Amino acid sequence: MELPLRTKLLYATSNIGNEALARSRSLWLIYFYAPPRDSHLPTLLPSLVIGLVLAAGAVVGSLDAVIVGYFSDRTRSRWGRRIPYVIAGAPLWAVFAVLIFVPPTHPGTAVTAVYVFFMLEFYALFSTLAAGPYEALLPELAPTSPERVSLQAIKVYLGLAGTAIGLVGSTILRDAVGFRWMAVAMAGLALVCRYVGLAGVWGRAKLSQTPARMGFREALRATAANAPYRILLPSVVLFAIAFDLLQALIPFYVHAIVGKHSWLSTRVLLAVAIVSAVACVPLFAGLARRTSKRAAYRSSILAAGLAFPLLGVAGLLPGIPKEVQILVATVFVAAPIGAHFLFPIPLTADVIDHDSGRTNLRREATYLGANSFVERMSTSLAPPLLVLLRLLGDTRDHTLGVRLVAPVGGLIVLAGYVLFRKYDVPDEVRLRVVPEPAALALGVGEGGARNSPSSTPAANS
Repeated sequence: MELPLRTKLLYATSNIGNEALARSRSLWLIYFYAPPRDSHLPTLLPSLVIGLVLAAGAVVGSLDAVIVGYFSDRTRSRWGRRIPYVIAGAPLWAVFAVLIFVPPTHPGTAVTAVYVFFMLEFYALFSTLAAGPYEALLPELAPTSPERVSLQAIKVYLGLAGTAIGLVGSTILRDAVGFRWMAVAMAGLALVCRYVGLAGVWGRAKLSQTPARMGFREALRATAANAPYRILLPSVVLFAIAFDLLQALIPFYVHAIVGKHSWLSTRVLLAVAIVSAVACVPLFAGLARRTSKRAAYRSSILAAGLAFPLLGVAGLLPGIPKEVQILVATVFVAAPIGAHFLFPIPLTADVIDHDSGRTNLRREATYLGANSFVERMSTSLAPPLLVLLRLLGDTRDHTLGVRLVAPVGGLIVLAGYVLFRKYDVPDEVRLRVVPEPAALALGVGEGGARNSPSSTPAANS
């Protein structure tokens, strides 16, 4: 039974608030605590300190992702395996998203650093509770490859709308009302959107009832033993590191490269990037339909690795206005980024299907929790890496450090491309346990069934 468009739209609505909150936080957090030396803003923490705090916070905060995912898969309640966690975690997720931008007044470097660290830890914990089990619903709601790409594509479109709010909207709010009220607006939007999305799939989410009875150590061993997953995960994570690096670079790039008095403001640059990413999502989705998800994602990784360094040289060519060079580079850099949001979860869903054929268990939250754990651990390298590169120059007179960030990001992405070439899971895994909501809709019964009748032959490319 195909998932209705209304249900897809409601489920994907959560991505508006989620991306708005995540992108606004990534964009402004380092800038808030450690602005450029010539920005005339107060420095709350030295650059190296905030970089280390963010890295340490990401490492420690990532530990809860696997644990929450494991317990969500094992949960049995009248609301299913996912709903209780989302209901409990979402309000506190929003609260701590705001508190990160409300540091104590004049306490000194040590107290501020400790405060930021603990706010980040609480934010990470409740973010995991609100988001991990919610994301685990996607493979259960959409049991076939076309449905998964379709649902994820809607999430990407709405998520890019949230990205626009988080990047452009947060810039407008920061200029108008300051960092604190900007954070309140983003957190409030995220909370409302998460509950709207949950309400839209409540009936189907309740059908996910059968717990995955597997010990914690055994679950970790089974996940780590999945060979395709060991290829997919680092490929996705390397792309995420480069993306986080470029995203945190934006305020510094505009300050040092574009210039304060240029017509090419942060808002214009971000708007062009978002439009380029949105425009290319259907192109990559169409490529996936004609070939396979893995072929389309592989192409997007290669395109990103080749395009990212363009930002490092934009504005240096003689005879062409600097702003024109930067805009053209932004279009090419942003074009493959939409694919980074389109394919990883559907590809992970295929890996989960592959795992269910081996273990006879559906463990969506464990795998997505492992994704989150490794991605948070790895992307924690982005803030200190940005800080170190900025030491080579982040002012209008000395731009080398800012210009090197994008080429470094391109090299990181190309390393992921080399790894992903070995990934070979087909778009439709034939030997699997059918996700329970889909199995019940098909009349199969509790616990799912092997050899889904909805499966189609595997893609060959």
